[in-house]
Amino acid sequence: MCLLYQISTGLLTVLALPLLLCLAIRRKYRGRLVRRLGWELKQQLAQLSSSSARNFWIHALSVGEVTSALPLVRGLRDSYPDANIIFSVTTRSGMDIARKLFDPDSGVLIVDAPVDVGPVVPFFTGLIKPDLFILVETDFWPHWLHFLARQGIPTILVNGRISSASFQRYQRFSALFRPMFATFTLLSMQTEADAAAVISLGLDAGRVKSLGNLKFDTSHLQAGQSAQENISDNKQQYGFAPAAPLWICGSTHRGEEVVIFEVLVRLRTSLPDLQLLLAPRNIERRQEIVALANQFGLSTRCWSEDRTGRGPLLILDTIGELVACYPMADVVFVGGSLVAEGGHNPIEPASAGVPVLFGPHMEDFSEVAAGLVEAGGAQQVVATDELYTALQHILTSAAVHQSMAQSAWRYVELNRGVVDRHLQSIQTVLDTGAVNR
Repeated sequence: MCLLYQISTGLLTVLALPLLLCLAIRRKYRGRLVRRLGWELKQQLAQLSSSSARNFWIHALSVGEVTSALPLVRGLRDSYPDANIIFSVTTRSGMDIARKLFDPDSGVLIVDAPVDVGPVVPFFTGLIKPDLFILVETDFWPHWLHFLARQGIPTILVNGRISSASFQRYQRFSALFRPMFATFTLLSMQTEADAAAVISLGLDAGRVKSLGNLKFDTSHLQAGQSAQENISDNKQQYGFAPAAPLWICGSTHRGEEVVIFEVLVRLRTSLPDLQLLLAPRNIERRQEIVALANQFGLSTRCWSEDRTGRGPLLILDTIGELVACYPMADVVFVGGSLVAEGGHNPIEPASAGVPVLFGPHMEDFSEVAAGLVEAGGAQQVVATDELYTALQHILTSAAVHQSMAQSAWRYVELNRGVVDRHLQSIQTVLDTGAVNR
C-alpha cells in the first residue's frame, strides 16, 4: 500500500506542476504558493530556540480548525514551556485568524502549510524536525501522513469528527482511506459516535479515543466574562441600541435568510425594537442577502463597509468576529441547520451563556445538539412557525430566557476538561510512542 501511495504521489506531482505554474503567475496566489513550497521556511524557523527539548508541529485547515486548536495550544505551552510550537495553516483566512489569536509573545511560530506533492513535505519535515505532529479535525493529505509515519514521527488527530457524508465516502474508498487513517498513532474523536465510526472502518480500536470537543475549553468563550456594561459598550460599537433585544444568527446558509427575515418582520409587530446581527457562512453572499432584506422592507448595514453607522440590522461580513459577538445576544440561532448542511457548532453561543436555537439538520454536531436540548439550554425547531414561537417565548419571558441561558452555560461547564485529557494522551504518546490500551 505504501508503494501505491508513492506511485500515486509521483503521478500527482507531475499532473500538479502545470497548475502550480499557473498559480505562480497570478499575483493573488504567488506569495502564499512559494511559501507553501518552502520558500523562506528556513529563515522563519531560525526564530525558534535551538536548545528546545521538543518541537511540536500543529496543523489546521482554516478558521474553524484554528479556533478549535487555541485551547490545546495554550495547554501545550503551559505544560511544555520550553518546547517549540510550529503552527501551519492551509487557507488565507485561517492564517489571518491564527495571527490574531497567537501574538508574537505566545511563542507560536505560524507558517504556511506545505503543498502535499513531491519533495515538499520531506523538505518541511526535515527543517521542522517534529517530535510530534498534531492534525486538527481534518485536512487529510495521504503523502504527508504516510511520510511522517515512515519517519517514525508520532501523529495525533485531535477534535476528530466524521459527518455522515464523509463516513460514506470513507467506506466507499476504504482501500485508500483505511491505510491513511492507520498512520495515526492516536485518533482523538469528539464523540463516542465518531470513535465508533472510525473503528468500524477497520482501524485498531486501541488507537481510537473519545476525548471530547476542544471548543468546550476555549477559554475566551466563557460565559459571564463580559460585565453588563461591556456588553452595552460592545452593542454600541456595532451600531446597536444597548437596551434593545438582539438576535444573532450565526453561519447562515442560502435558504435560511428568507426564513430569518420573515420571522424578524413578524416578531417586530410585538417587539418593534428587536435587532438582528446576521453572519453568513459565506461572506461573499453579502449583496445577495442585502437584496433579500430589501424585499422584506428591511434596511441593512454591512460591517465590512460601514463601521460607524447605526441601525437594527447588521450583516457581519467579516471573518473571525462572530464568536466575540455572542455575549451581546439575547438569543442565538445556529445556521446550516434549517437547510441540509449538517449544522454548525452550538458550543460557542452556549459558552457565552445565551439561549440557543437550531433547525433539524444538526447531523455534524448531533451529540452536542442533543445534549444541549436535554440540558434545557437549546431548542430545536423544524420550520418558520416553530422558530417564530420559540423566539417569541424566549424574548418575552425573563424566566424562560434566564433558565435557558443558565442551562446552556452549565452544559458547557460540565463538559470542560477536554484539554487536560488531550494533554495526558499526548504525554503518553511522547513517553512510549503509542497509546495506553
